[in-house]
Amino acid sequence: MGVTIAGAVTAVALVTGGSQQDPGKDRTERQAVVAERGRTVMPFDLEQTTHRFIPAATGGTQDVVADRPGDAEQIDLIRTHLRKEAEAFSRGDFADPARIHGSDMPGLAELREGYDRVEVRYEDRPDGATLTYTTQDSALVDALHDWFEAQTGDHGAHAESGH
Repeated sequence: MGVTIAGAVTAVALVTGGSQQDPGKDRTERQAVVAERGRTVMPFDLEQTTHRFIPAATGGTQDVVADRPGDAEQIDLIRTHLRKEAEAFSRGDFADPARIHGSDMPGLAELREGYDRVEVRYEDRPDGATLTYTTQDSALVDALHDWFEAQTGDHGAHAESGH
């Protein structure tokens, strides 16, 4: 019985990306797993792009930009993906972030439940695209900020925070 419980605890730690021994190693491993999952969901190259998450009083913005100015291929892939995500998020469909970060990622459940109180607006930018999230519901603002923070941590060198 002790072996079964220990195995279950180890499995939970691996799935959730955590253990008590070496948080730095676990973070690096989790970022590698997230990057691999991201390749199956995001068509652009994480090594050639950067995610930026900027919290605001009524929600926040998510920029995805090409690292090289004028990289038409990456910019087109970013725009196609973020247009699709804006439409999905507006319907309460957060399946893609769940596939990448896990269904228990911070803020995700609240965003799924309150999607109809969050406006998601897509906009082109010269180097990629922006999603702007706006809500008057303070609990959803908190959920968005938690969601941004989780993504920033999970994407590691591929992401920046606007804090």
